[in-house]
Amino acid sequence: MYKRKIKPLEIDDVEIIDYDKTKKAIKAAALGNAIEWFDFGVYGYVAYVLGKVFFPNSSPSIQMIAALATFSIPFIFRPLGGLFFGFLGDKYGRQKILAITIIIMSVSTFGIGLIPSYETIGIWAPILLLIVKIAQGFSVGGEYAGAAIFVAEYSPDRKRGFMGSWLDFGSILGFVVGAGVVSLITFAVGEAAFIDWGWRIPFYLALPLGLIGLYLRHSLDETPTFQAHSEEQSQLKKPQKVGFKQILRDHRRSLLVCVGLVLCTNVTYYMLLTYLPSYFSHNLGYSENHGVLIIIAVMVGMLFVQPFVGMLSDKIGRRPFVFAGSIALIILSYPAFLLLGTNNVYLIFLGLLMLALSLNMLIGIMASTLPALFPTEIRYSALAIAFNISVVIAGLTPTITATLVETTQNIMVPAYYLVICGGFGVITAIYLKETANLPLKGAKPMAVDTEEAEELLEQYHDNIEQKIEKIDQKIEELQEKRDHLAKQHPDID
Repeated sequence: MYKRKIKPLEIDDVEIIDYDKTKKAIKAAALGNAIEWFDFGVYGYVAYVLGKVFFPNSSPSIQMIAALATFSIPFIFRPLGGLFFGFLGDKYGRQKILAITIIIMSVSTFGIGLIPSYETIGIWAPILLLIVKIAQGFSVGGEYAGAAIFVAEYSPDRKRGFMGSWLDFGSILGFVVGAGVVSLITFAVGEAAFIDWGWRIPFYLALPLGLIGLYLRHSLDETPTFQAHSEEQSQLKKPQKVGFKQILRDHRRSLLVCVGLVLCTNVTYYMLLTYLPSYFSHNLGYSENHGVLIIIAVMVGMLFVQPFVGMLSDKIGRRPFVFAGSIALIILSYPAFLLLGTNNVYLIFLGLLMLALSLNMLIGIMASTLPALFPTEIRYSALAIAFNISVVIAGLTPTITATLVETTQNIMVPAYYLVICGGFGVITAIYLKETANLPLKGAKPMAVDTEEAEELLEQYHDNIEQKIEKIDQKIEELQEKRDHLAKQHPDID
């Protein structure tokens, strides 16, 4: 790896961010994320219909598991998409790749609505569904990592948590809109018509949403951080190239922390937003709309909590929220699922609220924490790889949970699953280094104005002094040990 020529950091080295561009970046990134989760919301709520349309010859239990499996299998292809788009994003820029991923993602989601039923084309129906979901999974492999990086590299250091929280605000909003659209269409056309043709309409909506997202992303400039990195690379005789093996060797801890945080967050996400609708109707025997409307209400509440968590993390740090969210999963998951089975609307709402708040604490800081783990030159590729490896495991949550519940006939299996997930979260929090209010690795400090730039510079210098003091203290300790050992040897002074 090349070594940069280091000079003292001065006030002119602090990047002053154009706040209007930051807002546009957030809108463009959040809309793409909203489309991704719009599909997840729709798919989760029409899984029972897709089972009947594409797997009509199976029992209701097998239909549901098969539909959820079709949701989960494409996750295996996400690391390939992450690897492909990640390295392109580090080479050619974040903006270009995000424009490509949103096209593939919206077109593939739209394509689900075009696939004929099993009765029309036989076995080709589920095969085409799987192919379209694989294409979708491949594009999504580069979507979230790129969007999180795009927002992080456009955000001032002291507001990165708040800015990043809007990315997953888009996730929750996309899910709520998807679930709401399904409920609205079901109510408007009736259950029979929805199963016959109405389920296709929500998937058609992904195309116009994707075109809007493409327009927003295409109109944005490349991030200031990547532009500065590109200029630095252009001045070198031999531009830096970092291979996959080097990333694994030099950034193992950051990769593992990324995997742990994403795993804990997304298992909870998929359990709450994708699996529970089918769990309510199939395992608890509630009507299709009974649990759906309650989940939508809880998700709307999460929308208001999300930015608050991000903003608060800029004040007290990201680690406290990872600890709090993970411990909440360990303590609250079992009682929450007991409440879900009471058939009492208020108690079901309380149970969902407990799970949702646990999720909010984790997802509220994820988009600001993950990009800060890696330096600019490998940020996209390293994050995309680690993120999507975790998502492969997390994406199997609905299928594994449904299968375990059917096999064991124990409806508390999802609670045990989340308790284990919370344990991984606590371990991750222990190894996570605090990133709040600090510059991104390999990037200049970023501020909204000159006054904040001066404060950041002072804080940056104080941080360096603290690190030097710790190093000096360590040197003194090592020197004492060296002297102690030297005294025991006749030939060493």
